[in-house]
Amino acid sequence: MASGFFALLDDIALLMDDVAMMSKVATKKTAGILGDDLAVNAEKAVGFRASRELPVLWSITKGSFLNKLIIVPIALLLNAFAPWVIEPVLIAGGAYLAFEGVEKIWHHLSGHAQTQARDHLNALPQPPEDPSSVEREKVRSAITVDFILSVEIVIIALGTVTSAALPVQVLTVSVVAVLATIGVYGLVALIVRMDDAGLALMKRKNKPIQGLGRLLVRSLPVLIKIIGAIGTAALILVAGGIFVHHIPALHELLHAWPSWLAETASGLVAGALVFAVVSAAKSLKPVA
Repeated sequence: MASGFFALLDDIALLMDDVAMMSKVATKKTAGILGDDLAVNAEKAVGFRASRELPVLWSITKGSFLNKLIIVPIALLLNAFAPWVIEPVLIAGGAYLAFEGVEKIWHHLSGHAQTQARDHLNALPQPPEDPSSVEREKVRSAITVDFILSVEIVIIALGTVTSAALPVQVLTVSVVAVLATIGVYGLVALIVRMDDAGLALMKRKNKPIQGLGRLLVRSLPVLIKIIGAIGTAALILVAGGIFVHHIPALHELLHAWPSWLAETASGLVAGALVFAVVSAAKSLKPVA
């Protein structure tokens, strides 16, 4: 009985060693998209009132955990029984990310957001927009984007352990999924609370510390703009990477291009096509 118990402990130790090694490899392979995930979600999580920043971020984080809870078992099942489904799912997700990126670029270049604001001010008096509904919409959008990025992270992680035993696959992908959520949203939380940290430092009596506090407060608006730009670029690049790596004809066509250029071009073209289709569909809707 004792020998069987210790043999079981040895098996568990070996399993944990395999999981640790595979998780390290998988994390390295997903590092690029984790960086994109950070930029995209940081951009989604800013812009709220200070008192609502952490509650909103916690709502998005819970949504991200739920996304992983849905994606991981489905990905494992599909990989085992219907691996051919994974490619179309990835491509559909890439189309959505490309659309999001191109839509942001279009609104910025066309001044659409400013035009909407002026129209709103010049319009007849209307009931004020419910802040809670705006918040819910932003949270929903953030969780949707997180879902698609999570699919890519899980698939890449799963691709590193396809030859391993099923328990190693399950544990490795689960570890990577949890670490991705904790790491990304932990860093986002630090970013959104940077101004509060700066204000706290400004209250200190030490002048260099006060100067650091002022720097943090003044840097936050700049950082938010940079994050917004990086987040938009990340949407395009992640989408383009999905297309280039999962559409053989496109990979063959662009194999001689630098990877960043091929991914950018693919993401922009696909996003523009989806954006045109969505815009046309909206224009066909009857005006209420």
